[in-house]
Amino acid sequence: MYVDPAKTTARKPVTVPGLHAMKAEGRRITVLTAYDYSLAAQLELAGIDVALVGDSLGMVVQGHKSTLPVTLDHMVYHTQAVARGLSATLLVADLPFMADRDLPHVLQAGARLVGEAGAAMVKIEGAAPHILDAISALVARAIPVCAHLGLTPQSVHKFGGFRIQGREQETADRIFAEAQAVQAAGADLLVLEGVPTALGERVTKALDIPVIGIGAGPHCDGQVLVIHDMLGITPGKRPKFSKDFLAGRDSVAAAIAAYAADVRSGAFPAPEHCFN
Repeated sequence: MYVDPAKTTARKPVTVPGLHAMKAEGRRITVLTAYDYSLAAQLELAGIDVALVGDSLGMVVQGHKSTLPVTLDHMVYHTQAVARGLSATLLVADLPFMADRDLPHVLQAGARLVGEAGAAMVKIEGAAPHILDAISALVARAIPVCAHLGLTPQSVHKFGGFRIQGREQETADRIFAEAQAVQAAGADLLVLEGVPTALGERVTKALDIPVIGIGAGPHCDGQVLVIHDMLGITPGKRPKFSKDFLAGRDSVAAAIAAYAADVRSGAFPAPEHCFN
């Protein structure tokens, strides 16, 4: 049965300035991935602040071993589907692997994800000089950007696998400098993935923009999980930083509501979900 998301919520739409206000007020931001209309509608009903159409769909939806096979067409298709399930929840979409190879390509990808697919913001991994240029170029054209640092899945081959980043002081200092650089380039949001708790806290306190953690400790301004992980339906071993919120509950809606409540109260992530 079709459900009009505009009729399922009385919330005011979450906006980019609104996320900045949440950081300033100390209100934690709830983020979950979504890849289709039905789960997007569940996020909307639960009052999740941000829905992320992640290129993680390559692994949890398409069954690949990494995010690298995901194309721009895939991202547009899934973002369009998610957009139909949302009304007040802010929609962010990943720029897929190699969309950032030059400015014409990154601008075309941003235009498609925002103008064609309905995203309000695009996410880009890394802080190399060409990435900083891409952030500035997108922002100059009124496309808000979420940066992504730490364990960046598109760099899986460079890292030699999905490995925690920032445990050595030199690497931690580099990630900290990169966080400052992406903010200076114009990013409005930062996802920080797979870093020690102390580094997550250091970055969050230093930046004016909100920092959303995934395996980055409890001190971030908000948290994000892959929805398949938090529902306990991802095949194989679940990441340490995740939690099965469906266990002991009788519905997807209840699991999402529990996740939102635990993020907002600070109960999640707990010490067992964090890295030293």
